[in-house]
Amino acid sequence: MAVSRTAAVDKQLREFLSSRPPQPARHALDGPVRAGTDLSARDALRLFEAQLQSRILDLLARQLKATGESFYTIGSSGHEGNAAVADQLEADDVSFLHYRSGAYFCTLADKRPGPEGAFDVLLGLVASADEPIAGGRHKVFGSTALGIPPQTSTIASHLPKAVGAAIALDRRARLEDRRETAISLCTFGDASVNHASAQTALNTASWATHQQVPVPCLFVCEDNGLGISVRTPEGWVEAANAHRPGIQYFAGDGLDLVDAWEAARSAVHWVRIKRRPAFLHLRTVRLLGHAGSDVEQLYRTPSEIRQAEALDPLLTTAALLIDGGWLQPADALALYDDTLQRLRALAEEAVGRPKLTTRAQVMAPLAPHDPHAVAAAATATAPRGVRLDAFGGELPEESDRPRHLAMQLNRALHDVMLAHDDTLLFGEDVARKGGVYHVTAGLTESLGVGRVFNTLLDETSILGLALGAGQAGLLPIPEIQYLAYLMNAIDQLRGEAGSLQFFSNGQFRNPMVVRIAGLAYQKGFGGHFHNDNGIAALREIPGILLGCPARPADAVRMLRTMVGAAKACGRVSVLLEPIALYMTKDLHEDGDGEWLEPYPAPDQHLPLGEVGVTGSGTDLCIVSYANGLRMSLRVAKRLEAAHIRCRVVDLRWLHPLPIDALLPHAAACGHMLVVDECRRSSGIADTVVAEVVEGTDGRVRTARVVGADSYIPLGAAADLVLVSEDDIHSAAVKLVADVHRPTAPKPAPLAAEP
Repeated sequence: MAVSRTAAVDKQLREFLSSRPPQPARHALDGPVRAGTDLSARDALRLFEAQLQSRILDLLARQLKATGESFYTIGSSGHEGNAAVADQLEADDVSFLHYRSGAYFCTLADKRPGPEGAFDVLLGLVASADEPIAGGRHKVFGSTALGIPPQTSTIASHLPKAVGAAIALDRRARLEDRRETAISLCTFGDASVNHASAQTALNTASWATHQQVPVPCLFVCEDNGLGISVRTPEGWVEAANAHRPGIQYFAGDGLDLVDAWEAARSAVHWVRIKRRPAFLHLRTVRLLGHAGSDVEQLYRTPSEIRQAEALDPLLTTAALLIDGGWLQPADALALYDDTLQRLRALAEEAVGRPKLTTRAQVMAPLAPHDPHAVAAAATATAPRGVRLDAFGGELPEESDRPRHLAMQLNRALHDVMLAHDDTLLFGEDVARKGGVYHVTAGLTESLGVGRVFNTLLDETSILGLALGAGQAGLLPIPEIQYLAYLMNAIDQLRGEAGSLQFFSNGQFRNPMVVRIAGLAYQKGFGGHFHNDNGIAALREIPGILLGCPARPADAVRMLRTMVGAAKACGRVSVLLEPIALYMTKDLHEDGDGEWLEPYPAPDQHLPLGEVGVTGSGTDLCIVSYANGLRMSLRVAKRLEAAHIRCRVVDLRWLHPLPIDALLPHAAACGHMLVVDECRRSSGIADTVVAEVVEGTDGRVRTARVVGADSYIPLGAAADLVLVSEDDIHSAAVKLVADVHRPTAPKPAPLAAEP
């Protein structure tokens, strides 16, 4: 039978404090709390209070859960030694915390002016809209004043961001011509060390340090020996991390406040002064199970549970203070009871605070958008600058003659980075090579290796660097080389970038413009990596802005809009660039040059939700984007010869879809064909059809042409699973014929019986 251990742990601490023999009082609180340490008795008492607050918060969380008032019971009991780590931080440091950071949070809150940290935690436990970081959306440790971006129940996915933030700190300082002293810190458990995201972050820190890139990041592993019920092999964390190249290893006993404090001080000093990463391995113990719903007795014996409880770090800290004469047993017990009474009163106050009550309240910080501010940032004028080719040669002054998409996008990136000197562009092969498709050619030479640079071959690291750079106040433009490569790192967008404004109530931002080369129709390419046509994983991320240009001028104007949205509103944007259209010049026949366009004027951008329309026919509305747009325009010309008058709508924005702009065109034609080059289960066709049918009360007849739910094979076989012009033509003719086909007359009713 499962037995709650909260009462047992509380009773153990009370009996320990009551039974400890008093010692002669010592009053020189500024002296060391113990021989051989620089931790003063005064500071040890302060940290003990933070530890007590953290423990009581865990107890109250479970009491509130029992009465239906709380919704989160993953606690910090046994991990209170992380208070010693928090005590080393300076005001400009940034912390990315896991969910056992109660004492850490209370320590920082008590060191700095502002509201009480414990009350903030209680407001989060009861999902109150007054909670100052997430506003009732989740129980998180987060604070703008404390430099703690909120994390939910993350398992190492915040580590790449912490590395990115560390690298961005010094890079930002160089752009501002100053010396940086701040550091980035992340905490996690021993089981999380094994996660791919953790391995990515540690490897990236080593890789960058090997190249003399400053990475002032402290990895703090709080090792309690368990990942829920899975035991970490004895000695594994040290064996796996003590000898990583470029990462200094420190170890401390998180059950002993003094030892943890000294180890943390050494580790933080190393990172701060050396500007190099370090790994702090803290021994901890897990008390009260993984969470309130965890039946710990299923995988630990009663003896093992009692042995763990005997290691309670609060007992060790209390013994340190009582045995040294810094705190009398009765005073320690009174401090515990007074803190419990005070926090219980705060819990009652928190329960009465307002909750989120409307959908609009919940979603308010999800996708902020100010069109006027976006327009101002999007059309910021770039100073004139010399553009260089990939070999350092000066390029001739740009003309206004029509050019293809890749060339115009290259020019746009150059101008954007001149207009906004806080932008960074990075990814695999983007520097000297100029990208696989040469879209970034010459940018390193023109703007410098500090702003346009190559990364290691790892998409999680690329996006982690972007996350960290955005939080450091920079504007990152990372490149993911191929659409399918994003699947290696999608949680960095979904779980980290996409959620930050939501879980911080708009107080923290991840501004970025992610460039992804993708979609199909690359002749001769097969496989799911280089010729992929699935975007469902992107479109399901709440709040993300996804655009897909088909025409050269639109690519420029959409990039400007996304940069404006990132700068003005902190938006996470993805520019999906159709590879097959990068170098396209012609529309209908070789040499017509109808797919080339001049470079848009500096005051032009493409507002969110605006569609492109070609033609004014009223027989059929063809809706598409990217490669499908070009095919649809070619088919529309064929249909015109058959006296079927079309208008072709380029959606351009794929999330959110520009339904309001589309509806009048669909309604004007009465029937609509959606041409979606993506796989049937991974595109936009279903949503467009559903929205138009609902938006017109079913008055518009619809049909779809979509790709097959298949990977793309090599060579000509690819045409068997991709949308073709013949598919579009056949579907269009059938849809129009179905609409205009006369209905058969109803049979006359039978004569009534005489």
